[in-house]
Amino acid sequence: MRILCTNDDGIHAPGLKIVEQIARALSEDVWVVAPELDQSGVSHSLSLNDPLRLREIGPRHFAVRGTPTDCVIMGARYILGPTMPDLVLSGVNKGRNVAEDVVYSGTIAGALEGTILGLPSFALSQEFSPETRDKPVWETALQFGPQILRKVIDAGVPRNTVINVNFPACAPEEVRGVRVTRQGKRNLGFLKVDKRHDGRGNPYFWIGFERTAMLDTPAEGTDLAALAARYVSVTPLRLDRTNDEFSEALTATLK
Repeated sequence: MRILCTNDDGIHAPGLKIVEQIARALSEDVWVVAPELDQSGVSHSLSLNDPLRLREIGPRHFAVRGTPTDCVIMGARYILGPTMPDLVLSGVNKGRNVAEDVVYSGTIAGALEGTILGLPSFALSQEFSPETRDKPVWETALQFGPQILRKVIDAGVPRNTVINVNFPACAPEEVRGVRVTRQGKRNLGFLKVDKRHDGRGNPYFWIGFERTAMLDTPAEGTDLAALAARYVSVTPLRLDRTNDEFSEALTATLK
């Protein structure tokens, strides 16, 4: 099995080494194509107006000055030659990708692009707590990642489906199990705009997250609830975003 690994935290991110180790537990044919620079929050952006710079940093290890989407396309369509990968792994992201994160995340986008190319694709993220922010418990992703991937692959990943896996912010022995979940929803106050001033008094802004607004009790069965209870969350995400129920209502209304 040929595996293509990417991420959005950049070619030197510690989580990229973890996803490579997870991949090597499944196969010896592992390729790494990741962004030259941190691309967190770029979502599914594709570079059309800027050229892509490619740098080989080691055997089967390449850095692309572009987005995770660019990296998957470059890996699958160019770097790996005529033999496409059999599997795409994106991550392991430093920080969870749940609820609204899946819209913004470059990690999710890397897996989405693999799915668009017709390849089984997984997004892997390691949650951290305020105490483990500087040193996430990567061992949790490393221990549970290979076995979860094997089981999902054996079950068969449907076309147009991304498997979003989030590991809780605790040691492996504290993990309570694995749950198949749905995408959660935070309250609307989790995003904030922080206004500051530079040395000349001119304003500038940071978009950030309000942690207190993120501490609401999550709905049962969601990715948020699973992580809060120290379960690994496995969420199948559909590429097709059509709201079938509303489509039927619209059809009746617009006749």
